[in-house]
Amino acid sequence: MSDIILGVTGSIAAYKAAELANRFTKDGHAVHVIMTRSAREFITPITFQTLTKRKVYTEQFDELVYEDVRHISLAQSAELAIIAPATANIIGKLASGIADDMLTTVFTALGDTPKLIAPAMNTAMYENPIVQDNIAKLARYGYAFVEPREARLACGDLGRGALADVETIIVRAYALLGV
Repeated sequence: MSDIILGVTGSIAAYKAAELANRFTKDGHAVHVIMTRSAREFITPITFQTLTKRKVYTEQFDELVYEDVRHISLAQSAELAIIAPATANIIGKLASGIADDMLTTVFTALGDTPKLIAPAMNTAMYENPIVQDNIAKLARYGYAFVEPREARLACGDLGRGALADVETIIVRAYALLGV
């Protein structure tokens, strides 16, 4: 059983993160979900808590436990960290070293832990040169990526930007875990 961090950001594809959490949990992994504020506009923490049987982290300072600095202990226990869906915002924050919420703080503290990013956004956003530079920068730092699919997007556009299929993300995650 591996400890997996699953970061969920504000995208219409957030509901697919529930499928990921459910699958990893059923496969025997301990899944620690961290949701951004905008993710909670699309799906509720209780969904992930029910699927994983674990606390869902939504705020960096929601609980003071003096024996445990939670963002550090989560990072230290993780054997894999995933963000799916990953918005342009979270990719930009990570590429810039911004750690201003629970998810970015944990990711900043991960060290050599394998990190997997599955972007999901509008095609124009995904193809924006700044977003592409941020993806390339994170790749240089060892982040792995699962490319988005080309599909009809929530906005009605047809193009690359839809979250990769859940099975594709799982296969890539398990490859990074070596299982």
